[in-house]
Amino acid sequence: MNYRALKSLLGELPLAAELDWHLRQKHRPRKDHYNLQRLKTALPAATQVAVEYARRASPSKRILLFSTLHYWIEQSAFLSLVLSGLGHKVTLMTLPYAEWHKRLDNFTQRQRNLHTDDALRPLGPLVKHVSMLTLKPAPVLPEPLQSDVEEVSLWDAQYTLMREEVARDGADKALYHLRLERNAFAARTALAWMQANRPEAVLVPNGLILELGIVYRVARFLNIPVITYEFNDQREQIWLAQNSSIMRQETDYLVEARCGLPMTDAMYERLADLENARRGARVWGKSKRLWQYVSSQGAEATRQMLGLDSRPVVMLAANVLGDSLTLGRNVFAESMSEWLTRTVRFFANRPEVQLVIRVHPGETLVPKARSMGQVAREALPVLPEHIHIIAATDKINTYDLIEITDLGLVYTTTVGMEMAMNGRPVIVCGFTHYRGRGFTIDPNTWDEYFSALEKTLSNLKAHRLSPSQISAAWNYAYRFFFEYPRPFPWRLMNFWDDLEIWPVERVLGPEGQAEFGETFRFLVGEPFTWKD
Repeated sequence: MNYRALKSLLGELPLAAELDWHLRQKHRPRKDHYNLQRLKTALPAATQVAVEYARRASPSKRILLFSTLHYWIEQSAFLSLVLSGLGHKVTLMTLPYAEWHKRLDNFTQRQRNLHTDDALRPLGPLVKHVSMLTLKPAPVLPEPLQSDVEEVSLWDAQYTLMREEVARDGADKALYHLRLERNAFAARTALAWMQANRPEAVLVPNGLILELGIVYRVARFLNIPVITYEFNDQREQIWLAQNSSIMRQETDYLVEARCGLPMTDAMYERLADLENARRGARVWGKSKRLWQYVSSQGAEATRQMLGLDSRPVVMLAANVLGDSLTLGRNVFAESMSEWLTRTVRFFANRPEVQLVIRVHPGETLVPKARSMGQVAREALPVLPEHIHIIAATDKINTYDLIEITDLGLVYTTTVGMEMAMNGRPVIVCGFTHYRGRGFTIDPNTWDEYFSALEKTLSNLKAHRLSPSQISAAWNYAYRFFFEYPRPFPWRLMNFWDDLEIWPVERVLGPEGQAEFGETFRFLVGEPFTWKD
């Protein structure tokens, strides 16, 4: 019998994993990449600090904070400490998985559960830790939640495979059914616990995919206020959403409260500085991310490199397939791939204009993703001379393309908003946060889409944005880039580095509360406010 088979057998024996853990594994250095040892070492001192603040805090809300995957659990442990130090009664519910797409033997999974409980034990004086794996699930799921499980499981498969086509009963069956199984378990378990304990607010990262998305759906089903959060490219910032998944970036509340306010010269300058940094392939603010890998080379140089002539230029700016910011964003197309395919075929018979397909530079970071360039070539195996594909690795700056573009086509990428800021008409074909804000063309059906294309192409000059539309685009962009994110001490990436700068005592102290106090109130469901 091989080692894997032996572990599988032992995993079915009562107490085998627990005895091995206590007798052999507990005090050994962990070789498993699911490793919370650093967390275990750091928590006792941090908990002691939070206890002192909790003693002086007024009792407040009962909060459920859900987390899975070891890196989210690390951050959630400290978030739960700070919330407890502010007076909230926090339950941290964990699901100790390291891999969402692999089936593990019960022996290893039970030992990861023990390791998680051991690492989080120092939270005991303030935070109640429960493992989802030790809770009793509800016997059945209501039909709406069962539909949610199926939808999220499909998105999980798309996210894992980095493509939209999933053969649920074919080559991808094992992955899809694993996600169905795990998501159904998470839904039934979260449902039973929330019905029995009825927290006043549920706090969950992401809120779109994996069990994170499922716990969000259960809270919404039970009409319990739920707050979701994620991180952008800037350090000391967080994205927050209340009663929606943050990955959908629903900004109606921001538009209603802020976009009617005028822009000052200082605000225009700050936004222009950000845009110039992106155009110049420079980092900006507290970010290390480059939005372009080659600096601006100028509009005419770009025309020459691409062999473009004087005919009008239409730029189709693609997203990365499978990115969680694109999942569930379809409006009239069944997928982004279908939209690109039909669009390319439409332009195949329009030689009077030049179509430039800008493959997202982010594809270089996810090499397993199916390239949108490949999708375009499958749609037209022989490309006409007036259709150009710019690969993710090509030394072309997207902002140079904006300068020479007469019409933009986008799904959800922020490039569409930036084209509007430059006065270009933009047709938005996916559900994105800036759709319907008064400076884009927003079809809801295929007929509307192709009619919009025909109408705009017939008189491109007439469809240039008006000064008021350009102003609206700049106003919205400023709110989205600078007011939508909120101050927060620890990003998920580089968490331990951030914790050195903002330890718990500094976050809970006067300096930290002056900087982040409002955000922690928003995280437990207090209404959003802004400081002018």
